[in-house]
Amino acid sequence: MALGIVGVLASTGVSMMDLHGYELTMIQQEFQGSMFEAFNLARAQGKNVIVALGDPRAPGIVPVPMPPHVKWGKPADVPVPAGMEEPKVAGTTGSAHPRITVTPRHTVTACAWFVNDGKDVVCMRVSGRGHLEVLRWHHLTKKWSLC
Repeated sequence: MALGIVGVLASTGVSMMDLHGYELTMIQQEFQGSMFEAFNLARAQGKNVIVALGDPRAPGIVPVPMPPHVKWGKPADVPVPAGMEEPKVAGTTGSAHPRITVTPRHTVTACAWFVNDGKDVVCMRVSGRGHLEVLRWHHLTKKWSLC
């Protein structure tokens, strides 16, 4: 009897958990893995490789899966990370470049992608030289931190 009550309480607790933070962690890991894969493919194949957020379902594109509760963009009340200019497009739509092109020479289309779960925000920035930086805005501390 006691074991049945514990089981019901545990299943209720799991169903009430807020997993949105987990989904942001998942997408930042997927992004980093997809970029790593694209750099290796571009070098191995000797041709450009495209990375796209979402599910482009097109040959030659490395997809970054988008979890169901994650949305494009940065909420207006969240500032951009330190040292970054306010993006004209990426702040509202999430992306200045919906696709990133990776070359065999380890150069990329420089861009910044913002995704959010309604509370926290992840900023994924790639420089033209392929330097990848993933930052996360924590709504509780009101600060950006490196991931």
